[in-house]
Amino acid sequence: MSKFVETTFSNKKGILKFPDHYVNLAVTVSDVGITANTDGKKIVPAGTILGGGVLGDTNKLAVKATSSGTPAVSNAEGVLFNDVDVTYGPASGALLIHGFVAIDKLPTQPTAEEKTALKQITFLK
Repeated sequence: MSKFVETTFSNKKGILKFPDHYVNLAVTVSDVGITANTDGKKIVPAGTILGGGVLGDTNKLAVKATSSGTPAVSNAEGVLFNDVDVTYGPASGALLIHGFVAIDKLPTQPTAEEKTALKQITFLK
């Protein structure tokens, strides 16, 4: 009998400034609006600011945070902890809701509205 063993060698991109102090929640990340990369994979990168009502309802999908209103208010609820592959549809991920994030490790800089909405996350250089 033969066994198939898959080994993946890769470095995980960390977004934390202090990796020993954080809180994550399990979420399902939406695949809507995610464009495939050159390998045909739809990856939501670690550090993406997410919202969508997932903190109040675990059945909702986590989506990229948006801002609306005057003055502008963001629906941001957390920061995606690891890359999530949504090539084949919504997928499980971890949403950072408390901790210290290294701002230079994020795919895009958080807006002032997102920083205000994320009261328990501190963004540091």
